[in-house]
Amino acid sequence: MFDRDDINKPVLDLKTGHDFQTGSEFILEKVCRFVKTYFDGARGSHDWEHTLRVFRLCERIGSAEGVDMDVLLVAAYLHDIGRGYQDELNGAVCHAEKGVEMAACIVADLPFSEAQKENVIHCVRSHRFRGNHEPESMEAKILFDADKLDAIGAVGVARAFLFAGEVGARLHNPNMDVEKAAPYSIDDTGYREYKVKLSKIRDRIMTKTGKKLANERHDFMERFFKRFIKEYEGER
Repeated sequence: MFDRDDINKPVLDLKTGHDFQTGSEFILEKVCRFVKTYFDGARGSHDWEHTLRVFRLCERIGSAEGVDMDVLLVAAYLHDIGRGYQDELNGAVCHAEKGVEMAACIVADLPFSEAQKENVIHCVRSHRFRGNHEPESMEAKILFDADKLDAIGAVGVARAFLFAGEVGARLHNPNMDVEKAAPYSIDDTGYREYKVKLSKIRDRIMTKTGKKLANERHDFMERFFKRFIKEYEGER
């Protein structure tokens, strides 16, 4: 059970033997350990390692942009808490909306102000590329950017093919208009993901720091898929 009393318990400092009151790092540790349990058995494309990469990008971008890091980093741990439900139902459930439901009880018990709690929930609700909620706070914009950055570049290419394998898609279908291919189908290929989503991510990045990272990742990804098609057709 995740509750405020547990968060606010004094912790023994093993170096000095003295008790000290918990701070941001301890709160993050508690949230991390609790949320991680929701990723047991998760698909590799959206597993706990993805959350950790997003968390690290949030640290990097948030430090440069000067935001409320407590809000941002808690939101980073929570952002994909509902992903398993979306994958299990082949996209019938929006993982961002489900994530808000699941995160609400956790956020309610945090020793944050009401404004901070509302911001965390907003970050979770608005992080999805295909979602209906636009990120408004700087923390939400950074989480959005970090999550999208993990979908492009070398890691993004790897995840696109990993996801395709998870849903049973083929490597590529040159006879299929990718715009017409159904998600979670045999034609939901890595190349389809690149064409319908990943190639558009750079233009959606919101922060100055995120844009710099996105440019390099986008260029690499674009070169990869051009080469991929040439090799698939036997031209290289």
